[in-house]
Amino acid sequence: MGKGKKGGKRMNKKQVTEALVNFFQSQPNETFTYKQVFKNLHFDTHPLKMLAIEVMDEMAWDDFLTKVSQSSYKLNLKGQVQEGVFRRKANGKNSFIPDDGSQPVFVAERNSMFALDGDRVRVSYNARRTNHIKEAMVTEIISRARDTFVGKLKVERDIAFLVTDSNLALDILVPKKRLKGGKSGDKAVVKITQWPSRESKNIVGEVVDVLGQSGDNTVEMHAILAQYGLPYKYPKSVEQAAEKIPLEISPAEIEGREDFRDVTTFTIDPKDAKDYDDALSVRSKGKGLWEIGVHIADVSHYVKEGSAIDKEAQKRATSVYLVDRTIPMLPERLCNFVCSLRPNEDKLCYSAVFDMDDTGKVVKWRLVHSVIRSNRRFAYEEVQQILEDNGVVDGTGQPAPRAPKGGYKGEFATELVTLDKLAKLLREERFKNGAVKFDREELHFDVDEKGKPVRCYFKVSKDANKLIEEFMLLANRYVAESIGKVKKGEKAKTLPYRIHDSPDPTKLEHLREMTAKFGYRLKTAGTRSAITKSLNSLISESMGRPEENLIQALALRAMMKARYSVHNIGHYGLAFDYYTHFTSPIRRYPDTMVHRLLTRYQQGGRSASKEHYEELCEHSSDMEQTAANAERDSIKYKMVEFMADKIGNVYEAHISGIQSYGIYCEIDENHCEGMVPMRDLDDDYYDFDERHYCLVGRRHHHKFQLGDPITIKVARANIEKRQLDFTLAD
Repeated sequence: MGKGKKGGKRMNKKQVTEALVNFFQSQPNETFTYKQVFKNLHFDTHPLKMLAIEVMDEMAWDDFLTKVSQSSYKLNLKGQVQEGVFRRKANGKNSFIPDDGSQPVFVAERNSMFALDGDRVRVSYNARRTNHIKEAMVTEIISRARDTFVGKLKVERDIAFLVTDSNLALDILVPKKRLKGGKSGDKAVVKITQWPSRESKNIVGEVVDVLGQSGDNTVEMHAILAQYGLPYKYPKSVEQAAEKIPLEISPAEIEGREDFRDVTTFTIDPKDAKDYDDALSVRSKGKGLWEIGVHIADVSHYVKEGSAIDKEAQKRATSVYLVDRTIPMLPERLCNFVCSLRPNEDKLCYSAVFDMDDTGKVVKWRLVHSVIRSNRRFAYEEVQQILEDNGVVDGTGQPAPRAPKGGYKGEFATELVTLDKLAKLLREERFKNGAVKFDREELHFDVDEKGKPVRCYFKVSKDANKLIEEFMLLANRYVAESIGKVKKGEKAKTLPYRIHDSPDPTKLEHLREMTAKFGYRLKTAGTRSAITKSLNSLISESMGRPEENLIQALALRAMMKARYSVHNIGHYGLAFDYYTHFTSPIRRYPDTMVHRLLTRYQQGGRSASKEHYEELCEHSSDMEQTAANAERDSIKYKMVEFMADKIGNVYEAHISGIQSYGIYCEIDENHCEGMVPMRDLDDDYYDFDERHYCLVGRRHHHKFQLGDPITIKVARANIEKRQLDFTLAD
């Protein structure tokens, strides 16, 4: 074979193709970058390299190779028939997501078999046409993602149907005798009784619940929950089981626990919270040593494995926090009364107790079942005020100065100032070890008694919030280490961990390219510590600048999602080798799982089944994501409702997102986000540059780019579809 060196034998396209075919077929399971291909095949000249790249592109187009990244390929071993997930889009650009994680493939509506979003399907690939994209045809729907849908009923003289926002190809027909009393305009939940087939293309269903008249706040919130398959009411049998659980604690139960009732203890929570699942106790042990107790509600004492309450909690897996309400994981009697660490009441806890010196170092710690009595219930704002009254300047990372002669001012001020100081030392150590510095602002609404939003604003995490966060992180880390960190040769017992993988290298590289345009430098290669340090510098340097939100958003996109698993890989974002969720069992099922296993192991029990707990971890991760989607939809609904009476108003905004169908803009004043549809950009024909998140006009070359300031006018507020439309004001 010719070597392609200067003075060596030249190779034509046919010879290069033959060499590449032999090379990839000889190592069918390997992925090769351009450089590796050139080195192995001795393609040393620039023309030969360019020819090889061209041939590999054609091979990928013809499905002989699979394109793994922008510059790497492997032999395509897939057949023409594959299984995966169907994704339905409102614009008709449906796609098939293969199980092997390869690129999505387009599915035309005529080839979809009326598959719904999320359905598991089997497809066959169509023969590739010259200059056409790859296409697939659904040949079988293996399983349906869901069989209940939420929408608005439309009842006519002869027929009724449900109009949904679920990207269904057809509306759902409802026989009149299956309406369950539903009327036109009612929001309802409908269960499918007949799917489309060769004989009938109709989708037929029956009403299982009438939520109420469209536009009513509670009805709309319940509709969001039902849309995601989340419960909006508690089963009576489970509530009745909770009512039987006594509030009183027996003397025998207290006898077997470590007693903290005489130690200064308090809870710190949002002002509207009712489920207090963590408390902190503080006492001086002299000589610069402090005992800090992180006390967590002992939910597993009351919720027995396999009970009706446990089965319902396991199914829900998490509490859901919509804008104006909480849908609790546990019945109200448990989460707000029996388990909640209410002030001046004896409560059962599971406690991580730390002896810490003045430098924030943990000298020793223990994990005990305990009984506590909280002295005070603080809201974050109250604690923040006490800290600031004693010289703490929020956001500086500096603790309060030494106490004046009369001592610190305020209720439990010495304890709060001490906790703040220790938390800041823990935080500093965490960042020094490579934790990622994300302080994301959260959008909040003030609502009136009818649920109507009257104010929209970003809530910023202050020192009081960070104080609680650091001690929860400390407890979660030490609990995880107590099980996962074993001597060499020993096998760790089963425990659900909270894991977080390293960032996606492609997305990290994209972040580097995007931020370079603003003059920032980001390291994407090297040690984990070096990359994280560079990432933190980027976030810090961009603070207060116009591109701050854009950079935070892009950095977050580069991060992987945290999830639960019994297979520990550590937590990248926190820079912890071992991490779990132990501190919120009232609102998260994995924490209850962790409590049960810790108790079992403390009593000398054997390791639990990894397979069983991994299934529970996967379910909890899925439900966490579903709850987050519902929360996001409730925010969208309130956002549109808040802006509904502001049609025609002009606002200063910035571009927060760009898609092929329009520009997302966030109003600077109230942080509400809407879209300028592409149809309203009528001054030019715009091309979408997906890689650089921008639209570029063909004739005038005007560019719309992420982060750009923009003046908008509120054009439409469609509460039904949760859509806010803007037009350009200038």
